[in-house]
Amino acid sequence: MINILVVEDDVKLNQLVCTYLNDSGFNAKGCLRAAEAYDLLYNNIYDMIVSDIMMPEIDGFEFAETIRKVNRHIPILFMSAKDDLPSKQRGFRLGIDDYMVKPLELDELLLRVRALLRRANIEMERKIRAGDLVLDADAMSASVNEAEVAVTSADASSVQK
Repeated sequence: MINILVVEDDVKLNQLVCTYLNDSGFNAKGCLRAAEAYDLLYNNIYDMIVSDIMMPEIDGFEFAETIRKVNRHIPILFMSAKDDLPSKQRGFRLGIDDYMVKPLELDELLLRVRALLRRANIEMERKIRAGDLVLDADAMSASVNEAEVAVTSADASSVQK
């Protein structure tokens, strides 16, 4: 499943965006501040970030700049009430991938999210194929010639030795 981090200080909009993305087949997690987002990013794997700009303490510009120093490839979509060209230019110069102006059209957000993930080569179906072997990250399973192979933690520990 694709994991998306939504960083938006408006509680209702955060919940609305997360619910819409979750209902559309993604695993969206919301947080209200950039500092909280840093903690989540440190402890979890996210495939994409959707962020507001105008947030307390650390704004979206500083947040995106910090993220780009750590991860140059994760797609970042800004959603902001700031509709001026200098804000858009600054965001793109910092390395964001797309920019939406509030109020958001949720269907358009979904189109942009899917396009960014596609351009970043992040697959909706997270499977690795090597010949007849298929590893499915979402199902945490393996199969050979379409027959499921039992995988246990004991098997994994013996492979590491």
